[in-house]
Amino acid sequence: MRQSLAILILLFSFHMLLAQDIPTYKFTDLERKISKESAEKTLVLNFWATWCAPCIKELPYFESLHQEGEDLDVKVLLVSLDMAKDKAEKFVEKKQLQSEVVYLDEVDFNAWINKISPDWSGAIPATLFVKPGGKQMFYEGQFTKEELYDKVKSFSYQND
Repeated sequence: MRQSLAILILLFSFHMLLAQDIPTYKFTDLERKISKESAEKTLVLNFWATWCAPCIKELPYFESLHQEGEDLDVKVLLVSLDMAKDKAEKFVEKKQLQSEVVYLDEVDFNAWINKISPDWSGAIPATLFVKPGGKQMFYEGQFTKEELYDKVKSFSYQND
């Protein structure tokens, strides 16, 4: 009996070591991160949730963009809007997402959505592009891979 309990504890501990810990942000933390991360390269923030089918469908495109980020001078940040952080963590672990993921712990969406973009209805998926210098472009809706790459390239090469 003791051996079985010890094995279960060991397996649980090993599982906990492998679980991806997603940092929890308040909106003010996210604003600071946007400012810091967009200082030297274009930042692509994708707002998503595990319950959003269009979000899940386009996540591989953001992962691909993340993989090619150095060549395109782009950083991808995935912002989870799930109601429970552990759902997002399990999803990230299961899908082995390599992009940086943060969990936005803000229940009053109306308090911060307009700060991302006054054009945002609140629907997801939604994506914010931020260039060094602060210029922004917002897109609400699902991307195909080609649309995402076209947006990144056209935004990156726009004159400020």
